[in-house]
Amino acid sequence: MSIIENTMAEKALEFAKNFGANEAEIYLSNARSISIDIKKDKIDSAKEQSFKGIGIRAIVDGAIGFASTNSDCMNDIQNAAKIAVSSARVRGGDPAWTGLPSKSQFPKILGLFDKKIKEIELDKTIELAFSMLEGSKSVSDILATSGSFSCSYGSSLLINSNDVFVEQEGSIATGFIDVITTKGDVVTSYDFDMSRNLNIDYYSIGKNAATLAKQSQNRISIESCKTSVILHPFAFSNLLEYTFIPSLSADNVQKNKSSLSEKKGEVIASENLNIIDTGIMESGIGSSISDGEGTPSMCNSIIEKGVFKSFLYDCYTAGKESIKSTGNSSRRSYTSTPSIDIQNMIIEYPGCDIVAETNNGILVHTVIGAHTANSISGDFSVEARNAFLIKDGCIDKPIKSLMISGNIFDVLKNIDGAGIDARSVGNIITPSIRVANMNVSG
Repeated sequence: MSIIENTMAEKALEFAKNFGANEAEIYLSNARSISIDIKKDKIDSAKEQSFKGIGIRAIVDGAIGFASTNSDCMNDIQNAAKIAVSSARVRGGDPAWTGLPSKSQFPKILGLFDKKIKEIELDKTIELAFSMLEGSKSVSDILATSGSFSCSYGSSLLINSNDVFVEQEGSIATGFIDVITTKGDVVTSYDFDMSRNLNIDYYSIGKNAATLAKQSQNRISIESCKTSVILHPFAFSNLLEYTFIPSLSADNVQKNKSSLSEKKGEVIASENLNIIDTGIMESGIGSSISDGEGTPSMCNSIIEKGVFKSFLYDCYTAGKESIKSTGNSSRRSYTSTPSIDIQNMIIEYPGCDIVAETNNGILVHTVIGAHTANSISGDFSVEARNAFLIKDGCIDKPIKSLMISGNIFDVLKNIDGAGIDARSVGNIITPSIRVANMNVSG
């Protein structure tokens, strides 16, 4: 951040305090992004955007008010501070509030910023998007129906009235492609990748998606049964996102919206399963030196040898229980207040050649409909896509669309194997996971 931007943040903090805030927090961000859209085997559009703005949280007697502006005019910033304080007063006091974070030491984390992304030009991004298309075209009879390349660079400054000062910069690059077969059995598939650095193999993204679509042709039907199901990292991370992760939020626990409310210290998963959430992982998509409120990032054990260890807290929810925040306050942009979320969730289970170690079962690459799952109970019923039979330790015939259903907490208990193919699916890092006795509807 520049000296001018630092001055803007400091003036905003002064404005909020002068208007009567007991505490105040200022978040200033500056970002540039480039996105390339793909439609029907062609580059459809290219867009470059810049975003800059300031968000102000004001606390009056424990009540929080918020306002933001994308203007760098001091009068507009002053007005935003006034609105934040006024909205806090309207809400009335909150005795559960214990305070914003105080000045701390922050960890050093490598790999969060790539200068190549900051300086990338539009023609280079188009070249990378074309590389995905070329990868998909390397397999015959495949059409890329949609896709995208995007990269962004951003810097942010967070300060508060308790002397917290957090300045960060980061970068993200992504690639995604969705393809369909054009001859024979009509099948779709997709692949994507995301990185802090410009080190993604975009050609392989296209080729992998096309190869999977081709392999998924000539599908067979199967009867409903209970069987071992291997969930590819795409499928397993998608289920976790909508069924398990919401139950970890201390805010949901305190509002009686979590099935884990009374489970701390109990066995809730396979004894070989460990799950950690960390904000200090090198090059992690969700890594940062602090969370969205200025609490230093750390590593938290969620499940250890099957035992549930911890919920995820921000300052407010931690204060209500007289404990420390776990550093899980997540901020999407300067236009919104932070909320509880994971940083980098890592799934650990002893790995092997999981297909070779499975006599009979089903391999599921992706699922559709996880967003309809019950985030409180953990119940889900999803459509499995790009699924294959496993016979005698080998991948056999592809299967027509089928449904898999169950409860995420039963899934965690019934995990009995994992692959050696761990990959980052956004900020969830997981291998393929084998689950015994899953309900499969043909």
